[in-house]
Amino acid sequence: MRIGLDVMGGDFAPEATVLGAILASKTLPAEVQLVLIGDQEKILKILAREKFDANRFEIIHTTESIEMGENPAKAFSAKPNSSIAIGFTMLYKKKLDGFASAGNTGAMLVATMYTIKAIPGVIRPCISTELPQYTNRSALLLDVGINPDCRPDVLFQYGRIGSVYANRVFGIENPKVALLNIGEEEKKGNLVVKSAYDLMKDNTEFNFIGNIEGNQLFGNCPADVVVCDGFTGNVVLKEAEGFYHIAKELKLNEAFFEKFNFENYGGTPVLGVNSTVIIGHGVSNDKAICAMILKTRDVINSQVTEKLIEIYK
Repeated sequence: MRIGLDVMGGDFAPEATVLGAILASKTLPAEVQLVLIGDQEKILKILAREKFDANRFEIIHTTESIEMGENPAKAFSAKPNSSIAIGFTMLYKKKLDGFASAGNTGAMLVATMYTIKAIPGVIRPCISTELPQYTNRSALLLDVGINPDCRPDVLFQYGRIGSVYANRVFGIENPKVALLNIGEEEKKGNLVVKSAYDLMKDNTEFNFIGNIEGNQLFGNCPADVVVCDGFTGNVVLKEAEGFYHIAKELKLNEAFFEKFNFENYGGTPVLGVNSTVIIGHGVSNDKAICAMILKTRDVINSQVTEKLIEIYK
């Protein structure tokens, strides 16, 4: 297995990315090769300072990087030798099994759609997040940002995609899928959500259990997969991050609240595309970068992409 890491991506790159790669390498088995893509001189300087053998990694030198504030489409087109562009070129040519970056999210999404592209039959790819629960499990929420407006058939497809992910990554047999709404009743919600409900309620492609409300998302969610548009999902995601910061400020030493710490998850996969792409948080430190790399390994091993390709072929 070969995992590509955008060393130049993120607010604290390349320091945090190289240190995160070192942490991950101490956990990954020998058959997993980490490919560091970025400024070779800077990478080697950090490795030397940490007295870490550079031969443990493959280093691909790049002369450009896409900054966080740049226009995604213009930067990807104008910087073919950027770490993101090189990473996706290698992914497209199957020289990598997965590619991870905490860099410019827009550029990552543009690069995904320009290179490896969506799986034929998938209307719109999406990204997800894990919803922490009291018990030793997580639920999945999707979409959380790519598509702020969704048609009913897109929401239906998210149910199917999320079900495959929950089965392959979480190991849940016949995952329960719910639609996020303002009430549990079938006739509640806006026109899009009510139409999506009509599509889902009698389907045989996944296990739909109906609507759930926002107060059911955390703690003991009745569903394994929760479907919503990207606007709503992103609001929920940012709300969860806010809860974590409040808990930290109040010094609430409760293990459950630590489950809201993004550092423990590392990143989220882009679901519905032809290879494994993981997007991390821009403020990722070394711990978060390590978790992002390990998440990439887990998603590759789960063969989510292969299963979705099989479903939609």
